[in-house]
Amino acid sequence: MATGKGNTNSILFLEAIFQATFSEIASLLANAGSPLTNLYVSLHTANPGATGNQTTSEAAYTSYSRVPVARTSGGWAITGETISNVAAVTFPAATGGSESETYAAIGTLASGTGNLLWFGALTTPLAVSSGITPSFAISALTITES
Repeated sequence: MATGKGNTNSILFLEAIFQATFSEIASLLANAGSPLTNLYVSLHTANPGATGNQTTSEAAYTSYSRVPVARTSGGWAITGETISNVAAVTFPAATGGSESETYAAIGTLASGTGNLLWFGALTTPLAVSSGITPSFAISALTITES
């Protein structure tokens, strides 16, 4: 049983997920005829965990919604086995509620219980209350496949 992935496999996997670039291996991962056009970045108040979904501990401040990022090289950059956001990811400004966001995630749906693809703890928790606009700067969201 394999305990990891080869570099080529990792890169092809990332290209298929984040840039909708399909190759022989990627055709096993998605329907190349109608792939998802966006992935959705979400905020979470606690660790959603590997068995969670996009709604697990998801932010609930008033006006919150997930942010779509295109599955293209205009949405995600890939350098080796690391991907990062090409543009700023800006959530709607809070119009009510107060909570602390401690995790960010990437999933497959704009709303509902979509698949949680990757998640990670924020370096510093983000306090959100009325008037706060959560945002990630260019290249602030990174994932390394290894």
